[in-house]
Amino acid sequence: MSGKTITVGTASAEPGSVARGVIPVTTLAGGTALDIPVVIVNGVNAGPVFWVNGAIHGDEPEGPLACQIALREVDPAQLSGTLVMCPVVNVPAFEAAQRGNPADTFSYDMNRIYPGRENGYLSERVAAAHAAAMGPVADFEISIHSGGAHSFLDKSMFIDESPESVELGTAMGPGWGCIMSNFNPTGSPMAYLKKLGKVGITVELGGRSATSPEAFARIGRELANSILNILRHYKMYPGQAEYPSPRYKGQQEALLAPASGIFVPEPGVKFLTMMKKGDRIARIKSIFGDELGEITAPADGMFFGLRALPNVTTGDWCCFFCKVEGTRD
Repeated sequence: MSGKTITVGTASAEPGSVARGVIPVTTLAGGTALDIPVVIVNGVNAGPVFWVNGAIHGDEPEGPLACQIALREVDPAQLSGTLVMCPVVNVPAFEAAQRGNPADTFSYDMNRIYPGRENGYLSERVAAAHAAAMGPVADFEISIHSGGAHSFLDKSMFIDESPESVELGTAMGPGWGCIMSNFNPTGSPMAYLKKLGKVGITVELGGRSATSPEAFARIGRELANSILNILRHYKMYPGQAEYPSPRYKGQQEALLAPASGIFVPEPGVKFLTMMKKGDRIARIKSIFGDELGEITAPADGMFFGLRALPNVTTGDWCCFFCKVEGTRD
């Protein structure tokens, strides 16, 4: 069964072809266009549309790298359905290498105000243009995030616990067993698609502690592997999909610094490794080495994110912890 031509913004791809283009937003004060880049890999055969979003936060370049790799490797002649990728959703934030557009204070974090407003602040208008393009086309979606400038996050994700959401999360592949619940997501692409009766998830991998050439390349490769694994799971691409085991179900809790000083992780602690309630994750020490406080596991579970810069002030974010409620196997 032959596929059909897919159009997103200025990009239009016939079956068996790749097309690049943009989703137009507005013109800036200097006369240049503000657009969202998009690429369509359209298969020769009919099938679903899988949409990938990167750099909704501008200090998270892992999504664009993963999209580059997937674009090189997905052959439209072997694809059933369509892969649509927006490597950089929040272009002004990406150009500034900041979480949000620094010129747009009132709607700085696009992953909290999505799908925005057509007549709103600039970031809201960017979000609205993206949502108007994605909503009618996408069947399912992943948004790629990381720890950005402030932290490192290991393989983890947020789903809405619908069967379709659990399935998509599981299709991310080996190592993606930290699957946390977000029952009523708001302000994100996954929340928007849920309202449309479709499915999206938010995935996390990377951040400031993993931007060395070797580490950055590894993370881009891991994320691209997940894009390919999802295509294989939904029978859109040749090959056998692989899955995480075990798959944990849990809730996120942010752990904050109880004192000001230097955040010193406990020797031997590891990401995505089960801990008991009360196990020490890190100590807060003064600049002279005096112990001022500690951060411990609030429940049985695992941490999936740690801050990148060790200097902390009381109340600073230090750790993302998954309170494990059980397994899904």
